[in-house]
Amino acid sequence: MRLAVAAALFATAATGSTAAPGTRTYANPIDLDYRYNWEQVSQGISYRTGADPAVVRHKGAYYMVQTLADGYWRSTDLINWTFIKPSMWPMRSVVAPAVLSDGERLYIMPSRMEGGVILVSDAPETGKLDYLTRRSPELPNAIRSGQEDYIKPGQIAPGPWDPQLFKDDDGRWYLYWGSSNVFPLYGIELDPKNRLSYIGKATEPFRLHPERHGWERFGEDHSGGLPDGTKIAPFMEGAWMTKVDGRYYLQYGAPGTEYNAYANGAYVGASPLGPFTYPNWNPVAYKPGGFVEGAGHGSTFADAHGNWWNTGTPWLGYNWTFERRIAMFPTKFEADGQMWSSTRFGDFPHWMPEGKVDDPTSLFTGWMLLSYKKPVVASSTLPGFPAERITDENPRTFWVAAANKPGETLTLDLGATKTVRALQVNFADYKSGRFADAPDIYTEFRLEASADGKTWRKIAGTEAPRRDRPNAYFQLDQPERARFIRYVHGHVGAANLAVADIRVFGNAGGKPPASPTSITATREQDQRNARITWQAVKGATGYNVRWGVKPDRLTFTYQVFADDGVKKGVGGQDIRSLNIGQDYWATVEAFNESGVSPIGAVKPIR
Repeated sequence: MRLAVAAALFATAATGSTAAPGTRTYANPIDLDYRYNWEQVSQGISYRTGADPAVVRHKGAYYMVQTLADGYWRSTDLINWTFIKPSMWPMRSVVAPAVLSDGERLYIMPSRMEGGVILVSDAPETGKLDYLTRRSPELPNAIRSGQEDYIKPGQIAPGPWDPQLFKDDDGRWYLYWGSSNVFPLYGIELDPKNRLSYIGKATEPFRLHPERHGWERFGEDHSGGLPDGTKIAPFMEGAWMTKVDGRYYLQYGAPGTEYNAYANGAYVGASPLGPFTYPNWNPVAYKPGGFVEGAGHGSTFADAHGNWWNTGTPWLGYNWTFERRIAMFPTKFEADGQMWSSTRFGDFPHWMPEGKVDDPTSLFTGWMLLSYKKPVVASSTLPGFPAERITDENPRTFWVAAANKPGETLTLDLGATKTVRALQVNFADYKSGRFADAPDIYTEFRLEASADGKTWRKIAGTEAPRRDRPNAYFQLDQPERARFIRYVHGHVGAANLAVADIRVFGNAGGKPPASPTSITATREQDQRNARITWQAVKGATGYNVRWGVKPDRLTFTYQVFADDGVKKGVGGQDIRSLNIGQDYWATVEAFNESGVSPIGAVKPIR
């Protein structure tokens, strides 16, 4: 009876039959003017990137600070973000910052190995920043940078690197930090009356346990290491503390930002410095498949309506291992204490809620991907970078025009006239050679639609004021009926015009696929691993493998496309993120350009 009820609930969510909780939408990776990274310029590498987002709500607005940006962003609606150039900024820029609002002032604390600054502002909307402290006291018993191999019991790693500030309801302040595959996370109390100096000794809340927690294993799909077989210990980083209903959730990113399996987890305690307990519902935010891959190292915050969000760092990794973007996922704290983020269709358009939303999955618009593997014609092409790459749902492959000049075009054939609701244009960096403050770094283009490929009408495009939009997203004012979509280039501030993917969302007007059948969920001898299989569904574009710690709470999703590894009519996916000793249930749903099937039978993973 319980499974039948669960199936009915998930079928309702899958079809999108509930009323839309908002009128405006967003899509991951979020539409920011990502800044050019200067770290690898000396090696001839230049690319736009964003990582480690720290988001807080301060005086009715949201502020985002991230890694290697020469300033920060402000938003009043979580959709439109304005970059703010600060009055001062650390000479070495900011990496993995801590950000906190005490209600009156905004604090920014960059990562540092020794010394450093804490910045503060009572008017962050203006960019005005002041020093709270220019050099913080060294941590008690801290070892010097470069001496990691000689750590002794009681010694603390250099830092704080990847810091996070937390102010409790009783007015006491705390600092958490750590980024290593050798050292753990740390926590310590701060003195707000003495420029946030340290009180007492740092504690060690917890360490990684990949031998018990499958998702904490390093590598692609938790392989344990590099593609060449080299084994690497997993990394733990990105601490973030959130207090909900008297519980303290100390969050962390693991096992490494370089691959699709990057995720956020949480330990739970009854006090800010613990002791903390590992809940077997971990990880919190997990997105190993789809266009956006990875969800680790971010922040958790509540919006103006009381809805929770968890941000993270999806992996790109073409120009350099740590080339990344920013994603934002709706999140919920259950009454029993479970914290989870909805990443189902996590890179498709979602509603931005205009009130309190109880079910994070209800924010999915139901607008389906219409552009997958559709044919493309380009006005010109640099050899080795064909236009067909812009519909492959892979951000690490891209088309490059023969010349970066106005008027270059890309034309997608959707195969039939369909209803278009939103579009996303994702640019790539190929031999860009740029710096963040160059005045010509901005994006201009228009998107056109046609029913016959001859008569065109503009349906979207960039507008003033000029800014860079590496992941430009457009929700159309009205649904458009079109078979052809054309990108018409204006300007991009890079040496080459390169586009990774043009993604078209809407509805094909047909029937959703049937529910997958013959589902099996087999746990391997190594209980961290499982194999989910199903009978391939005719007409399916792809599948969502869904699992969780309760049959009516399937919080994890692995999205796969139907043409990925399907043999003899049978689909399958390995899941390598399970916790030893925890029971799981799994199912599969199919999707196409017209909608999502009801879920298949929910099976225990045995």
